[in-house]
Parts: sequence; structure tokens; C-alpha cells
Amino acid sequence: MLTGDLRARGTDIVVTREPGGTPLGRRLREAFLETEETVAPIAELLLFAADRAQHVELLIKPALAEGRTVISDRYADATFAYQGAGRGFEPETVSSVIELATGGLKPDLTLFFDVTVERAIERMNTRDGQGGTKNRMDTETAEFYAEVRKAYLGIAEREPERFKVIDANGSIEDTHRKMMEIINEFLARNS
Repeated sequence: MLTGDLRARGTDIVVTREPGGTPLGRRLREAFLETEETVAPIAELLLFAADRAQHVELLIKPALAEGRTVISDRYADATFAYQGAGRGFEPETVSSVIELATGGLKPDLTLFFDVTVERAIERMNTRDGQGGTKNRMDTETAEFYAEVRKAYLGIAEREPERFKVIDANGSIEDTHRKMMEIINEFLARNS
């Protein structure tokens, strides 16, 4: 919905995701998310870093150099939340790995679609019942997701200008409206 709105305004957009925004990233995503074997936490951290490094160098930086807008479903904040808080890595370790993978490239704006842990689990279960595919990260405990959510909210507290929280417990339309208010304000400030 966001990309449709922005493209209607004439914005040149590249839409991507992590993991999986490049051919190598898609293979890493498949290997990581669809494996049934236990993945060591350090392997998880480094796999995401490898994907991100490839993503930044071969997709994001070239698009930005062309003056295009990049919209990515997840980026480095996800590593702070999932591998840092969720897996228990020290913030300094996670920061070093992210810095190495991104070369310091940060988004101008990050949107966090916040839902309660209970609602997130309910939605995952509904998605699974509607033919959606479940991956390894979907099987984590409620405690894991609570730590991840807490980490995201901590980032929002530390970086309120860049990191915006959207209450996404309501309908898709309601969430989209809230998101567009933030986007419109951001664009007005930065145009």
C-alpha cells in the first residue's frame, strides 16, 4: 500500500527485504529460515550480516546513488532486536557486526508496526491456517518475542526522530492511515 501511494506521487522506489533482497540473500533466507536443524546463535547473527552486506553493496547503495528511494522490509534494527535482545548478544557485538555489514548506512526513517505479542502470535497462527508458510523464526516462544518487541521500543525511545512506532493492532486500513500520516510528515519536512 505504501509503495502504491508513493509511486502514485511519482517517487522512484526500490522495494526489497531482509533477508532475501538479492539472489545470494534469497538463498541465505531459504537456508536459514527453512532449515530444520538447530542454528547456532552466532551463525544466525553472521548469516544475517552476510545477507545485509550483500544487500547494501549490490542493491541499496546503487539505488541511492541513482537518487531512488529504498523501502526495505527489515534492516539493521531487526538484528538489534532479534539477535541482540532475542538471542542475548551484547549490544557492542551486534553494533560491530552491523557496522561491518552496512558501512554505517542507516535509514532516514524506520517504521515499526507494533502489536502485542499475543496479537502477533494470533496473526501468525491465522496466516498459517490460510496457507501461509511458517518458518523457523515463527516457532519462537512468547518470551523471545517479548524481548524483541522491547528492544524495538527501546530503539524508538533512543532515536525518536528516525524510528517511528505505529500501533498496528487494528485493521490494515487503520494501520495504513497511521503510517501515511508519518510518511506525509516526513516528506514535508524533508522536501
